[in-house]
Formats: sequence, structure tokens, C-alpha cells
Amino acid sequence: MSRMPIEKGIIGKKLGMTQIFAENGNVVPVTVIEAGPCFVIQKKTIETDGYSAVQLGFIDMPERKVTKPKKGHFSKAGISAKRHLKEFKLTNAESLNVGDKIDAETFKDIKKVDITGITRGHGFSGGIKRWNLHQQRMSHGGGPVHRHVGSLGANSDPSRIMKNKKMPGQYGHEQVTILNLEVVKVDTEKNLIAVKGAVPGRRGGIVFLRNAIKI
Repeated sequence: MSRMPIEKGIIGKKLGMTQIFAENGNVVPVTVIEAGPCFVIQKKTIETDGYSAVQLGFIDMPERKVTKPKKGHFSKAGISAKRHLKEFKLTNAESLNVGDKIDAETFKDIKKVDITGITRGHGFSGGIKRWNLHQQRMSHGGGPVHRHVGSLGANSDPSRIMKNKKMPGQYGHEQVTILNLEVVKVDTEKNLIAVKGAVPGRRGGIVFLRNAIKI
């Protein structure tokens, strides 16, 4: 497995899932993402910051909702306030300048991407839903504990429950990155990217795309 540098990056919004017919007639399930347009808000260089990167902004934000520090940040860049910001350590960050526009056309020649998003939250969930544990037998004598976790194996030593046990708890609402998703179609006019398969997050959720780094 080879590791590729990060050359492309963009902020997008998950619109939902649909299906596309391939040239051979097969139906391909895809997730449609509105990729950009994003604007370079800040540029970081090795001389001033110790590393090379660019900060992108996505989706306009009303000025009445912008705090004074952020208002100064955007006015320095000469760009209207954006709701979502994300920093990308791109290999070609030095060639980009503040105010540059990045849209879906950037990914027209990319075959595979990595997508990061926040999964849907399921609240406090039991072990069966959260970890796919099996329930106890429904025979006589089971009592009202068919979906309980059961024994956790704690004895006099160590007299405590060990860490990382598969127990009930908060399920979902965590950052997840899906690697090597195939790019099926790029619509440069509408700034849409269709990738094969599912993408973490709800409809309307913000996701971050980059070119696949593990091939």
C-alpha cells in the first residue's frame, strides 16, 4: 500500500443518495455532495507558521451572526464571512493565494477520494444496537434481562471493570473518515460530486473531501 500526498481538498455538503446507471447498464448507488465553491481565507507558510497550508471557507454567513474577531479575519482576506472553515495541508498550498476559488472542477481528474464527516447520533444506546451483541436466550427463566450486557468478568482482582468493554453508552455523533471512495461523476456546472457508496453524516451535513492518500 502506497501513501499519496494530499494535493486536493474541499469542503462540501451531503445532499443525499441516489443511483446512476453506468455505461454497461449496471445501477451504481451514489452519494451526491455539493463541493464548494470554497474560497481561500488564509494562507500559512513555513516562514511564518512553520508549515504550509490553506484555510478554506464554505457557505456565506450573515454579518449579524459574525463575531468581531471573525469579522476582522474575513475583512483581512477581503472575502465575505463564511459559515464553515477548514484547514488543508496541501502539497501545492504555496501556489494558492488568498481569495482563490476552489470548486468541484478540482476533482474532475480524481478517481478516488477520502471523505470525513460526523456520523448520525443515536443517543444513549444498549450493547445490542451499539456493538451488535447478541441477546440472551428467550427460554424460561431468562427474566427481564434478555438484552442486558451480562457478566463483565470482574473478580476480586482487579475489582473493577476494565476499560474498552463493549457496554451501553453514547452511540454515533463522532468523526469518521471513509477511505478510497470511487468518484462516479463530477458536475462542474452545479458543483456536484457523486461518489459510490455511503458517506458518514446526515443529509445537509458538512463533509471534507481530499484525494485518496492510501492506494
